[in-house]
Amino acid sequence: MNGPEIQVHFAPELTVFVPRARGTNTVRAGTDGVSSLGHVVESLGVPLTEVGALVVDGREVPFAHVPSAGEAVTVRVVARPQRVPGAPLRFLLDVHLGTLARRLRLLGVDTAYESTDIGDPALATRSAAEQRVMLSRDRGLLRRRELWAGAFVYSTRPEEQLRDVLDRFRPVLLPWTRCTACNGVLRKATKDEVADQLKHGTHATYDVFAQCTACGRAYWKGAHHEQLEAIVERALAESRSDG
Repeated sequence: MNGPEIQVHFAPELTVFVPRARGTNTVRAGTDGVSSLGHVVESLGVPLTEVGALVVDGREVPFAHVPSAGEAVTVRVVARPQRVPGAPLRFLLDVHLGTLARRLRLLGVDTAYESTDIGDPALATRSAAEQRVMLSRDRGLLRRRELWAGAFVYSTRPEEQLRDVLDRFRPVLLPWTRCTACNGVLRKATKDEVADQLKHGTHATYDVFAQCTACGRAYWKGAHHEQLEAIVERALAESRSDG
């Protein structure tokens, strides 16, 4: 856009998307008299999933506002906790977020995950069909209009990703109630019911089991339980401190 300019000031958290805004948090952007302010912000690199409000000369405006020359725009970050209307809170994660998906499931959060790259259109369609919040680091995916809702995952580290998602959306945590492999609901199971999945040492050592009602996978407090317990306890403690 090479028309009359506007001044755009970004919340500090959003400058990760607009490198030239770092330092002052402000850029000048051209307008064409037709494109919406939401389109202008997106063209500067910020997914609208990350925008809480647009303020022009001190008044909040809709994303559809068509900017005029000389306007001063403030782009605010999404307020936390973010409320998602309509459906019970549940997520859809793309192929790059497998560890985050397993950790959310460990905490009992309804989390669908695509283990193969099915493409942005299919992911966006599933998000809309199942009313799931799309979590991704792919800005192009988060710009797709058919998404029901979405959020950018800022970190590349799973522990930071989990902390950020829990802080942003504050989902209800019900640890140990979902299958980390398929997202199905777990139920208590007897040793006989899962015996075909147990090696001799496990069969002799453990007596308490759970089983996925969807895929049939068996669970027990095995060698990695302490590590998983630490993830759960940390998440619960942070959830309580957030009030």
